[in-house]
This record gives sequence, C-alpha cells and structure tokens, in this order.
Amino acid sequence: MEGLSVADANLLMYLHPSKSRNVSQSILRELGSLLFKFNETFDGVLLAYDVNILDKQAKILSGVHPYFGLRLKANLLLFSPKPDMLLEGKVVKLSQESIHVIVLGFSSAIITAENIRGEFKYRTKDKEELFASKSHKRHVIKVGTMIRFLVKSFDEEILHIIGSLISAHTGSIRWLDRHLEEDSEFDRSSMKSRDREWLGDKAVDEGATPMSYDNHIKMSKKRRITE
Repeated sequence: MEGLSVADANLLMYLHPSKSRNVSQSILRELGSLLFKFNETFDGVLLAYDVNILDKQAKILSGVHPYFGLRLKANLLLFSPKPDMLLEGKVVKLSQESIHVIVLGFSSAIITAENIRGEFKYRTKDKEELFASKSHKRHVIKVGTMIRFLVKSFDEEILHIIGSLISAHTGSIRWLDRHLEEDSEFDRSSMKSRDREWLGDKAVDEGATPMSYDNHIKMSKKRRITE
C-alpha cells in the first residue's frame, strides 16, 4: 500500500523540571500525544516511533519557566496519503450511493456512486448489499471485503479520505491479486510455448543444411559414375 513511509528525525523536546525524575517516560508520553494526528512538521500522521535520547545532560532554558531541552533521534512511521495514491482498507458499510471504508483501523474513507466505475452494479443477494462486476462474476465488493482504491483527496484535520474505484486496477484485493497471478501464469506459459516453437524451428533449420549437403554429394557421385 502506498502512503506509508519511514523517516529519520532529529528532534528537540522541551520538558518541565518537574518531569526530570523520569525523563524517558515523559518523552514517551509527549510523543504518544502526537500519535494518529496529522503533524505539519512531519507532513503526515504519526503511526509509530522508536526514539533514542542523544543528550546525557539536559540544558536549562532561560525564561519564565525553566524548561530543559533534550535532543532526540527518532525513527517515525508516517501515513501521508496524496491524490492518485493506492490505499487499502476494509469495507464497513455499503449502500447504493456509497462504499464506506476503514484504512489502517483509524482513518475513514468514502467512495460515492459517481466514483465507482460502471462495471460494478449494485444489487442485493440474500438480503446482503453488494457491488458485483458485470464483466467478472467473482469480482464482488461487500461488507468485510478488503479493497484497493485511489485517493482523490485527504482531509488532514479529521483524517477523512475521498476515494475512487474508477481505475481498472482498483476493487477487491483478493480478486485483483488472483487475477494478476493468473495473468502472470498465462504470460509465462505463452512465453514458454513461443520458446519451444522457436527452438523447434531452429532445430529444423539447422538440421536441413547437412541433409541438403549430403544429397548434393550423393547426386554428384551418381553423375561421375554415369559419366
């Protein structure tokens, strides 16, 4: 899935002297408060982190409150979806007008009817709502289906995504991956078949030269004997 990235960051964190008794816990608490929120500095949503404290001795900062600063080296996992990126999520609600999806367990996405390609037709089966492909009967999207879709826009404040299923390489992940494997196997089989045909033709061509040469010698001998 696109939209995920790992970044190395050099951070400077300011802590109140009252937190100096347990600096490590205070740092983790401060970083934990940034989780699952969009951060302009990181240009993404912080999903996870691994941090190392570089300073062995903190520096007291002058001011109204004597905060001290610590330099940190952090490894960050960020979620930053951009338009036309491919994301994956689980369908949690479906109707004739829209498909609702949860991405990574925290970000919601909606795909409205105008962003669903004409190949998919809404219908109900055994009182279950679903979108079924008119071209491939096994390509079905319903509640619980993991789908792959394109990003149209991302609201950074509420972490809400507008998605699209217009592109042919979007839809049910299970069906798309299986279809891709079948296409790959077909391509490999076709390539092997072409290779066998080429080798067979080559063998025939190479075998024809000595036989023609032998026939030419035999015919030359016959002419000399006759003469």
